Amino acid sequence: MKIAVITPSRVPATTANSIQVMKATHALAQAGHQARLWVPGTTGVPWQRLVEQYGLADTFEISWLASRPRLRRYDFMWGGFRQARRWGADLIYTWMVPVAWMAASAGLPSIIEMHGPLSGRLAPGFFRRYLKTPSNKRALVITQALQEMLATAFPNLGLTAITQISPNGFDMEAYRDLPEPSEARAHLNLPQGMTVAYTGHFYPGRGMDILLALAKHFPQINFLWVGGHAEAIETWRARLEREGINNITLTGFVPMATLPIYQAAAEVLVMPYERVISGSSGGDSAAYCSPMKMFDYLASGRAILSSDLPVIHEVLNEGNAVFCPPEDAGAWVDALGSLMQHPERITRLSAQAKTDASDYTWLARAQKALAGFS
Repeated sequence: MKIAVITPSRVPATTANSIQVMKATHALAQAGHQARLWVPGTTGVPWQRLVEQYGLADTFEISWLASRPRLRRYDFMWGGFRQARRWGADLIYTWMVPVAWMAASAGLPSIIEMHGPLSGRLAPGFFRRYLKTPSNKRALVITQALQEMLATAFPNLGLTAITQISPNGFDMEAYRDLPEPSEARAHLNLPQGMTVAYTGHFYPGRGMDILLALAKHFPQINFLWVGGHAEAIETWRARLEREGINNITLTGFVPMATLPIYQAAAEVLVMPYERVISGSSGGDSAAYCSPMKMFDYLASGRAILSSDLPVIHEVLNEGNAVFCPPEDAGAWVDALGSLMQHPERITRLSAQAKTDASDYTWLARAQKALAGFS
């Protein structure tokens, strides 16, 4: 099947939405389909750079289309849809409501990924029109919580009937046969000894103050912070130096292809989300998020220490994670201290995490999303 994927995300970029788009498109190609991706921009990049940055194996075509800011991407959406039709697309796969409506109005099967409530003045109207079309369509929502929010916002329009709960995922091959923590640390030239790692951006709501409090309380533990923009890294490096904290290693951005071994270097992986979580474009996703790091953490086969947000329990549970109240540094200190005193619990959590990860591969996600289309 020829699948046209149309997204507003920039490629290449280090944002979560760019990574998610590339992983979702890559999975469509892995599933045996001819996927072609349209993204905003004027200049392409060599495929090998994308392979390294996003951790790709199968190839797919990418087209960059210019977009004028004053037109709010409508020129890109229309241009991408026209090119997809000329290409002979059998299905339109998109994150953009107007594009999904264009496909449905033209009688083309469509899949729309939804990662949050609809925003903007025109999007809700386009989505209502989309739901009313008789075309073959599906809405992928990343959590049950988001599905319920959308069903409330769009009642009596048949949304639930076309909805599929579709959490994010991980690449099975990237996490196969990972080394033990000490071996991974040796490979990366990291200090040996008990290691706790956080991977991801340093945006507001990610719990960086909790991470700092843990490092201060446990000077005997090595803390690994993987990711972050250059400006944030420099700010934190200066602060750590001022405060005399020397048990935190800041790596800066790490390509997806090498991220698994950094996660494997830790005995414990942490997700200290706060009650309000901001992304690259702001907002608050704490009620409906599906963090990609959560699935990578499971696949790493390491103990997980997570904030106790209701939506997180759609994937994590007491068998594969330890939960702490958001923003409560004392509770986090107690929880990590308890794990240190009970290494057998770390072993048990790690094994269960690895087992539970098998339900969340990008490939399985794509295959389920495409079921019923031909």
